[in-house]
Amino acid sequence: MADLKSTSSEIRRTRANAVRALSMDAVQQAKSGHPGMPMGMADIAEVLWTDYLRYNPSNPKWADRDRFILSNGHGSMLHYALLHLSGYNLPMAELKNFRQLHSKTPGHPEYGYAPGIETTTGPLGQGISNGVGMALSEKVLAAQFNQPDHDIVNHFTYVFMGDGCLMEGISHEACSLAGTLGLGKLIAFWDNNGISIDGEVEPWFTDDTPARFGAYGWQVIDGVDGHNPESIASAIDRAQAEAARPSLICCRTVIGWGSPNKSGTESAHGAPLGDEEIALVRENIDWPYPPFVIPDEIYATWNAVDEGKASEDAWRAGFERYRTDHPALALEFERRMSGALPETWSDKADEFLRDVNAAADTVATRKASQQALEGYGPVLPELIGGSADLAGSNLTLWSGSVPVTAADASGNYIYFGVREFGMSALCNGIVLHGGLVPYCATFLVFSEYARNALRMAALMKIRSIFVYTHDSIGLGEDGPTHQAVEQTATLRLIPNMSLWRPCDTVETAVAWRMALERHNGPTCLLFSRQNLDFQVRDEQQIQAISRGGYVLRDCEGTPEAIIIATGSEVGLAVDAAARLNSQGRRVRVVSMPSTDVFDTQDVAYKESVLPPLVTARVAVEAGVTPTWVRYVGLQGAVVGIDSFGESAPAEVVFEHFGFTVDNVVATVEKVMTA
Repeated sequence: MADLKSTSSEIRRTRANAVRALSMDAVQQAKSGHPGMPMGMADIAEVLWTDYLRYNPSNPKWADRDRFILSNGHGSMLHYALLHLSGYNLPMAELKNFRQLHSKTPGHPEYGYAPGIETTTGPLGQGISNGVGMALSEKVLAAQFNQPDHDIVNHFTYVFMGDGCLMEGISHEACSLAGTLGLGKLIAFWDNNGISIDGEVEPWFTDDTPARFGAYGWQVIDGVDGHNPESIASAIDRAQAEAARPSLICCRTVIGWGSPNKSGTESAHGAPLGDEEIALVRENIDWPYPPFVIPDEIYATWNAVDEGKASEDAWRAGFERYRTDHPALALEFERRMSGALPETWSDKADEFLRDVNAAADTVATRKASQQALEGYGPVLPELIGGSADLAGSNLTLWSGSVPVTAADASGNYIYFGVREFGMSALCNGIVLHGGLVPYCATFLVFSEYARNALRMAALMKIRSIFVYTHDSIGLGEDGPTHQAVEQTATLRLIPNMSLWRPCDTVETAVAWRMALERHNGPTCLLFSRQNLDFQVRDEQQIQAISRGGYVLRDCEGTPEAIIIATGSEVGLAVDAAARLNSQGRRVRVVSMPSTDVFDTQDVAYKESVLPPLVTARVAVEAGVTPTWVRYVGLQGAVVGIDSFGESAPAEVVFEHFGFTVDNVVATVEKVMTA
């Protein structure tokens, strides 16, 4: 419990005003930005950051630090001002470069730029959803590692959010699950200022927010004066004391607090205040200092370097006692928080791949994915995942799966419910927290619901794994509402997203391995509903799978034509090539489970697979066709589907849309004679 009596109200208001001044001055210098939220939430931030938040500015990655997320990320200058004032390595020059090219202070907080930024926020609602993932990680890791008299994982996740975050549907998904899972270490502050870009929110946002969160199973602390330190501190004390439920602190604030003419209005929201108004603010809040000038005595009241070091040192001393009593757990905790895979990983993964190849199973690749979880799961205790109410269809459960519940969070399986967007953003939060490697699953067509969370994972370059089954018109009778045709192509277009569409058990094992070993970005794994034939390969071909594309079936001499295929269409391509080759033609089959990985290979390798002189090329994939032009060229052709599907048994649908040996053969013959 904080002792606010030790700090005068004058000092507190001065500290908060330093945040206000830096925020409005940076926005004014940039000629763009959002001064209103930072000025309105400065008093809340001052109490939280100076009296409650456990952090070490000298080590932003301290494992047991509290996490702070600015879900209303448009108010980024609040966060940058806090980082600068408290002693993080974010000099004033970076604040002066707010929103400028290559600065550490972009328009919205971006992970990997300024130290202390825990996640990229801006798309409203995703910050709170990431926070749910971080709080879940804390609860899971605490259950897995803490021992009697040793709480090495014991921290809070604090989230600032505004009306916009609460209007976004994703906040409903994530906050509902947070209540169900009893995430008592999650504390969210609602900036209830009643203003958005379009003005007063009452004409379009009349939700009873406290009742809503109460229905989710949250502790709701209402009626908090967001400009009164005692009221704020009392609310935080109550929130910290509630172990079984997340807490929503409803803070009534005035947007643009301190601005004589613009506070409480939308004009303070998303535009600079203007030089004249800023001069009036300075006078109104008694801030006589020029822009970007903070007196040393104010810096001294904010600086948290020594206190932060002491907090981490105390934790480290406790961790060394933990190491003495539980040496194996201590080593495992350090490994998992570092993100490194186990020492045995490579050998175990190689062994599993050999076993998969020897088994030569003909199964659906969704089943092959489950087999991969069975193979890799025992080696990776950090692996945690689940499905959006489709466990029996996505096949995300494996024999070692143990559900995570409010009562027992020591497991490794999350029943996400029908929450595709929230699920995906929550997984991003799990990655960002550290110590766990998450996967989440649904049907491929419903990746659309989650799209912006996937984009954020790619933007942040984090290791989220998105599993999508029922990947094409092969879904069959459920029809075009559930049959993915454009999703594979559009997912490939996301920068830094790796996508694998394997054709059998061996390619699936490799795809999972590549996703688990990738540390600089997310991966989408696309799997079939229907059984796919096992493809025989030699050792060299098996090794080549990890290069994204390789020669699966070759011909005598220089090919006359090349068929490129992915996933469920690889078997079709092999059968078509076999018929053509039996007729005396020379046709090569290239399996390309990952176009993005293939594209990163050296020119010599790519040309060995796709010789430039062979211009008769046909791509075969049960999806839209335009993205394959780059591989088949203007003289080539694509057997695909540029319409929505139809409801019928899968084999009937495939035949209807031309995914037959006869059609592929005819298409190859046509390009060879063109």
